[in-house]
Amino acid sequence: MVLEKQTKLLSEDHPDTLMAMGNLAWTHSDLGDWAKAKELQVTVLEKRAKLLGQDHPQTLNAMGNLARTHSTLGDFAKAKELQVTVLEKRTKLLSEDHPETLRAMGNLAWTHSELGDFAKAKELRVTVLEKQTKVLGEDHPDTLMAMGDLAWTHFSLGDFAKAKELWVTVVEKQTRLLGEDHPDTLMAMGNLAATHSELGDFEKAKELKELGVMVLEKRTKLLGEDHPETLRAMGNLAWTHSDLGDFAMAKELQVTVLEKQTKVLGEDHPDTLMEMGDLAWTHFSLGDFAKAKELWVTVVEKQTKVLGEDHPGTLMAMTSLARTHSRLGDLDKAKELGVTVLEKRSKLLGEDHPETLSAMGNLAWTHSELGDFAKAKELQVTVLEKQTKVLGEDHPDTLMAMGNLAATHSELGDFEKAKELEVTVLEKRRQLLGDQHPHTILAMKILIFTYRALDKLAEAAELEQLVTQIQMSL
Repeated sequence: MVLEKQTKLLSEDHPDTLMAMGNLAWTHSDLGDWAKAKELQVTVLEKRAKLLGQDHPQTLNAMGNLARTHSTLGDFAKAKELQVTVLEKRTKLLSEDHPETLRAMGNLAWTHSELGDFAKAKELRVTVLEKQTKVLGEDHPDTLMAMGDLAWTHFSLGDFAKAKELWVTVVEKQTRLLGEDHPDTLMAMGNLAATHSELGDFEKAKELKELGVMVLEKRTKLLGEDHPETLRAMGNLAWTHSDLGDFAMAKELQVTVLEKQTKVLGEDHPDTLMEMGDLAWTHFSLGDFAKAKELWVTVVEKQTKVLGEDHPGTLMAMTSLARTHSRLGDLDKAKELGVTVLEKRSKLLGEDHPETLSAMGNLAWTHSELGDFAKAKELQVTVLEKQTKVLGEDHPDTLMAMGNLAATHSELGDFEKAKELEVTVLEKRRQLLGDQHPHTILAMKILIFTYRALDKLAEAAELEQLVTQIQMSL
């Protein structure tokens, strides 16, 4: 209505008309209609570039907005192209220390993360954090946001100790500056809880969970149970319960969030579908594969309709549905979906992207379940080589790939090769996580089995004794 009137009264090229068009684009984004938002933002960018010039701040703002929409639509390559241009122009026109330049750098770092280039993302985020600390101060909200972004990058790189160090600082400062009830503080607490879980510090994660319960109660009282911030707090608390293995409680919270988001946002809204996917994973974790399948089928169908079949969210849902088919014994359907996801990710993201390698690993697992261990081994060798190159030999995904390949060697009867890989996995798990971490203990138990298969009974007994001692000390 506003856009139509301003176009009629002022002309379609008037600054106020373009501002109205930009605002309408944001409204479409909030409603989850990013295709329409993109259409409007393309028009705004073209007109501003023509009327104001390519270097004008409003043109660069329009370019940044369009880049964000491309990211949301899963077109990270196009987003990167636009963000590189924005960063170059901001640096030239405003200086490299200007807040807008640093914001542009942070946006580009985010896109590098989505493209799987965590090393480049880390490089940019370190720069952003250093400059924002210098320009804005270490307690400024933008500085803390930059610190949180860097923490996530370390998390993605498997450096949980560094991620924890940064998250602790963020939580402490945000609690002091914003209060423990603030959404940003709650989000940081949830991230810190997840990091503690990855490091095996479940007691600390439980402390953060209890704080999350208290915050949810306060939000419900102050804002109402249907308020978006209340639902966000509930969703964060559900994830913390999941990290701690309390899937029944996570399910209870997620059912509530899904019902309320469906009522408030509609059943096709991206946030509703994301919550449905979270609930599906919880059902999966609880062993209710039939219910998980039912939800995943709905998510895949709706995301294909709303976002397109090539969107990262759609492919993620398809991957989860494939795993569910596998657990239900429908291995041919799991393989069919796995092949589709791998082909699309290879085409869209490249063969070396972490998500592509994850899809390859999942397909290898399906081949294993079908009894085709030779094909599984072929894929797993490729995954391990590429993950070692892309993520490093100490990354959790690399170690998981190594463990999966070892399992396939065992299935093929090559226990010597399995042992070689399992010894490496165990050494790295002990070095990175410590002896008491569940992943380390599991690696010990797997190696004990392999020692026995090789008739290395003394080595098996020695390791078994160590496992007993560790478990008794917990």
